[in-house]
Amino acid sequence: MNIIIRAFEPKDVPEMAVIWNQVVEDGEAFPQENCLSDTEAADFFAEQTYSAVAVDSDTETIVGLYILHPNNLGRCGHLSNASYAVKKGIRGQHIGEKLVTNCLKKAGEFGFQILQFNAVVKCNYSAIHLYEKLGFVRLGEVPNGFRMKDGHYENIILFYHTI
Repeated sequence: MNIIIRAFEPKDVPEMAVIWNQVVEDGEAFPQENCLSDTEAADFFAEQTYSAVAVDSDTETIVGLYILHPNNLGRCGHLSNASYAVKKGIRGQHIGEKLVTNCLKKAGEFGFQILQFNAVVKCNYSAIHLYEKLGFVRLGEVPNGFRMKDGHYENIILFYHTI
């Protein structure tokens, strides 16, 4: 698989929505509870500072995505936030690493100085391993900060990375 990361295009939205909605439906990582229709997804991805897709250039299939946006406003507007999703069935092939690495670069291009994650679910071991591998700093934990799909609560971890 030969992965390229590029800005999303409107034609990508249906595949992006499928991947995003898989994560929402899993109920283990994203705070959203409702899936996006194609129309909602088109608006959602367009309103971000930057939305990118990971494309398998051999098949022209979208295999992952990320969104980048401010984490806050005004005096904290230099802080960014992002979310990542990789297509089910092909996770664990370093696509997420390529997405995060590209996101850090893009965050700098947009003038952000920090990339902060507010809610990494503590049982999302692969994400935690990746963020620590890439030099993100663990700020602390919020007890019971995330309600899992089955109704029980998990701690969330806050991370940041300077750009």
